Amino acid sequence: MELTLRSYILPLRHPFGISRGTHDAIRTLVVELGQDGLAGYGESVEDPYYGITVEKLIQAIETVRPQIEAARMETPEALWESLRPILQEIPFAQCAVDQAACDLWGKLEGRPCWDLWGLDPTDSPVTDYTIGIDAIGVMVEKLREFDGWPVYKIKLGTPDDLDIVRALRRETDARFRVDANCGWTADETIRNAAALAELGVEFIEQPLPADQWDQMRRVYRESALPIIADESCRQEPDVDRCAECFHGINIKLTKCGGLTPARRMIARAKELGLQVMVGCMTESTVGISAIAQVLPMLDYVDMDGALLLGEDVAIGVRIERGRVIFSKENGCGVRLL
Repeated sequence: MELTLRSYILPLRHPFGISRGTHDAIRTLVVELGQDGLAGYGESVEDPYYGITVEKLIQAIETVRPQIEAARMETPEALWESLRPILQEIPFAQCAVDQAACDLWGKLEGRPCWDLWGLDPTDSPVTDYTIGIDAIGVMVEKLREFDGWPVYKIKLGTPDDLDIVRALRRETDARFRVDANCGWTADETIRNAAALAELGVEFIEQPLPADQWDQMRRVYRESALPIIADESCRQEPDVDRCAECFHGINIKLTKCGGLTPARRMIARAKELGLQVMVGCMTESTVGISAIAQVLPMLDYVDMDGALLLGEDVAIGVRIERGRVIFSKENGCGVRLL
């Protein structure tokens, strides 16, 4: 295989705010794996919360360049396992390589990944569209810009959280999900859950800081709404721990190391009776198309990352008012622009 790395700075459509801060651009790394005249693409974004920079990703992947370029693609799982001893401490790098491996594998096999995995995308969940934290009037305008979606994800973690949801509710009867990104206390979560349930919110994502497991057990027992783990569910061992504190998990491909471990996490979560969501990290269409390959396995999905961008770097899956339209390309369906 041939390995090529490309880094980009992608401007956002609007400044995007969560409880930890606001940003107006995304730095991302796209990995290309080439073999027999075909190319597969994968992606990971920079994320200060997890200490990930594009430079750190490049450095990690360069350490396995000789191993990658000496190999031929057999299966993505085999490549992931062979690189695991070196990359296991940097799952964001694992993810970018694994997505590229899945895309290349499918193209070599002449079939989409979802088809190779025996999945049927006919009955797949729709994706939400995310409204980042801003002034309430600006958040209303962001919703109006994407009017008519079946479900919206609302970022919270401000003194005005309930007023935000009330203002947005006046604009639409769509389903709402809220994500506090670790910005609440247990008392706030329990209190807010009762009010949010009356406003048509279907669940709350990661209300407490990731390490507050004892407090999460209390919220799990007392919340009027289901609670979905995000920051508390990073990698495979976290799934079992979340079963005692959350009603479901949000798997991020970047955090867990790619599609290969994510599929195992989905299977384990279902064994434990957890609801399963896969979310994005404001990736381009490269990363979003990878998420689409496991869409039929999910209860919920948050794969609007490319819609939040002012510029994209690829074509692949498309999204129309929440409905995912698959690419005609094989693999993950990605082609760089």
